[in-house]
Amino acid sequence: MAARQEKKPTEERNRKSTQNGTRTSQVQWGRAWEVDWFSLASILFLLMFAPLIVYYFIMSCDQYQCSLIDPVVDLLTGNKYLSDIWNKTPTLTYRAAGIYTLWVAFQVVLYVCIPDFCHKFLPGYVGGVQEGAVTPAGVVNKYEINGLQAWIVTHMLWFANAYYFHCFSPTIIFDNWIPLLWCANILGYAVSTFAMIKGYFFPTNAKDCKFTGNFFYDYMMGIEFNPRIGKWFDFKLFFNGRPGIVAWTLINLSYAAKQQELYGQVTNSMILVNVLQGIYVLDFFWNEAWYLKTIDICHDHFGWYLGWGDCVWLPYLYTLQGLYLVYHPVQLGTANAIGILMLGLIGYYIFRMTNHQKDLFRRTNGNCKIWGKKPEYIECSYMSVDGTKYHSKLMTSGFWGWARHFNYTGDLMGSLAYCLTCGFDHILPYFYIVYMTILLTHRCIRDEHRCFSKYGKDWKRYTSAVPYRLIPGIF
Repeated sequence: MAARQEKKPTEERNRKSTQNGTRTSQVQWGRAWEVDWFSLASILFLLMFAPLIVYYFIMSCDQYQCSLIDPVVDLLTGNKYLSDIWNKTPTLTYRAAGIYTLWVAFQVVLYVCIPDFCHKFLPGYVGGVQEGAVTPAGVVNKYEINGLQAWIVTHMLWFANAYYFHCFSPTIIFDNWIPLLWCANILGYAVSTFAMIKGYFFPTNAKDCKFTGNFFYDYMMGIEFNPRIGKWFDFKLFFNGRPGIVAWTLINLSYAAKQQELYGQVTNSMILVNVLQGIYVLDFFWNEAWYLKTIDICHDHFGWYLGWGDCVWLPYLYTLQGLYLVYHPVQLGTANAIGILMLGLIGYYIFRMTNHQKDLFRRTNGNCKIWGKKPEYIECSYMSVDGTKYHSKLMTSGFWGWARHFNYTGDLMGSLAYCLTCGFDHILPYFYIVYMTILLTHRCIRDEHRCFSKYGKDWKRYTSAVPYRLIPGIF
């Protein structure tokens, strides 16, 4: 992305850092320096209610067969009290704590102690030591990309146990799902709190820290840009990919095993959920090196939003379709199953090809062909915190000429396919598409606000050339 650099004099730096009182050239890049009332209200709402939302969804499945309305009706009519629901909820157990501790420790070992070997024999796979994007302070971090290897090793052991060793039941995750929820919350809050303390007292790179002076905002959105322990343990990369996303496919497999145990078969809807979401997870790890250039790594600081979100929100709410199908097995008609599969595959194709075009354009600095033609682009520049000027290019060809975030459009198509596998008897499985629509629309706006702050008038030129965000001709 940075084809050329220029060093600017110190006196040109005009952004004040509230951490050390120095002045820098950094415009708003990453999370905010100041907190408006709406952002603060949103953050307080999420801190208070996001854990309750997760609990409500999981409890509804456990006690009300996945109905989101019946618990409210029971409470309003006096049939049950909150204490009745809470007392019926499984508590934290030593067994769940042991399972979760071993799981996280195993993923840490796979991440830190075993260098990647997959890139040595898998054509086209980029693994091993890779460089990330330039941080606001001008730092280029190195990462050990070995997520695909961790996923393969984990699943090989899972299937070896299921078919040969029988050390534990394949339904172990489902059978301990709510006790594991408490474990995930403990880790999520612990790592978020540790990250905040670390940002104040021993940050990895002090110049990449942001302090607003508001405790809740700093706790939620994070202070450090790339908190690390030692040379290789990067908090953002580990918690974004492991343990949550490695677990995603294991969770679905556990749901399928439970369906087999309860009903004597695995429905085609459960198979579709496992296949479509499995494709997404494998895509993530196959392109983990590319992920280093995405918004999560390039812009987000590490706080509760990522720490707790990756430990709790992702594994518990992204897998609602499989959980629902345990309680309500749906056998789809052939035409419906094929239609849902095609929707998911087309969505994945759009998602992957859009990102591939961007990655190809970035890697070749525009010296490539998109749809058989040399890509068109807009030249732009931005400044890092140390006064270095970087030059970049924004592509306006291919899918990126259709909409500025067309990869999100494909992502939403895949998300809808997951939900459609569950039929239309309950609204719970459709939380995912509602949430993803809100999340990705917000990301569009958030990303574009940052890009405008980063690129200035060059970003206005880009939005004039590509006027639509998600849906060509509509939005």
